[in-house]
Amino acid sequence: MDISRFTEYRNKVVTNCSKVIVGKEDVISLVLTSFICGGHVLLEDIPGTGKTMLLRAFSKTIGGDFKRIQFTPDLLPSDLTGINFYNQKSGEFEFRPGPLFSNIVLADEINRATPRTQASLLEAMEERQITVDGVTTRLEEPFMVMATQNPLESYGTFPLPDAQTDRFFMRLSLGYMTREQEMKVIGRKSAAVLVEALERVVTEEETQYVRNAYTEVTMEPDVLAYLMDIIEGTRKESNFVRGVSTRGAIALYQAAQVTAAFSGRDYVIPEDIRYAAPHVLCHRISLGSGIRADAASEFLQKIIGNVQVPLERL
Repeated sequence: MDISRFTEYRNKVVTNCSKVIVGKEDVISLVLTSFICGGHVLLEDIPGTGKTMLLRAFSKTIGGDFKRIQFTPDLLPSDLTGINFYNQKSGEFEFRPGPLFSNIVLADEINRATPRTQASLLEAMEERQITVDGVTTRLEEPFMVMATQNPLESYGTFPLPDAQTDRFFMRLSLGYMTREQEMKVIGRKSAAVLVEALERVVTEEETQYVRNAYTEVTMEPDVLAYLMDIIEGTRKESNFVRGVSTRGAIALYQAAQVTAAFSGRDYVIPEDIRYAAPHVLCHRISLGSGIRADAASEFLQKIIGNVQVPLERL
């Protein structure tokens, strides 16, 4: 495995996306981590922080087919998956693919669609396939769903069920820029113009290599035990109704591998796990009643702080 190809790949993607999204290199890198692992991203933040532009910039940087779907209460499952329509000229039914038949799908304001429409995403996200009228069609790789939602607004929204939230590899938030960064952004060209000017900076061969080779990053048994101590800690925490599932443990393992590769190492250290854990695990935890939603991160940091870090053996 050529570890230098990972650092070069990350630098090219982050640098290109940073032409549009200023001061959010860490978030761009985490989105890229999810993409390499074959996972999906849920981007939560208030309106106007650049969520949609980040995902547009990322899709142009990576390349491939891109579709954006504006989720609304009247959106139907067939609007995503496609339909069989009757062609009067041929006298036969033909399948018209929906926007899910793309490499990168932007689901804007996903929580504004009804549960029925939200559920139509599950098969595509987990199985990489779509079934319409009993006929199953495989989706082309790479396939990634990047969804946005406003966590503060509840009017006219349908909260994502735990089963669907667990399908997202990471939940991220952009947050505000610094004062100096925002002053630069205010006086420049619009983000839409900058996104259109972006060019693809990585090839299909480079993308395929990093998506296949990251699994060769090793994790020592002591470090793996450290990861499992964190996972089990979420299951024993009295303030949690439900801890992290096995799917979440696998996701943390994969995220730590890519994090290590981006740091120029072919082995995982505990710091890689600590860095990725909040983004991979927090949305997979169910809180008890009366506990505010953002408390999951605080409890998780406490659990991580109480887990003994394995020391290097001489």
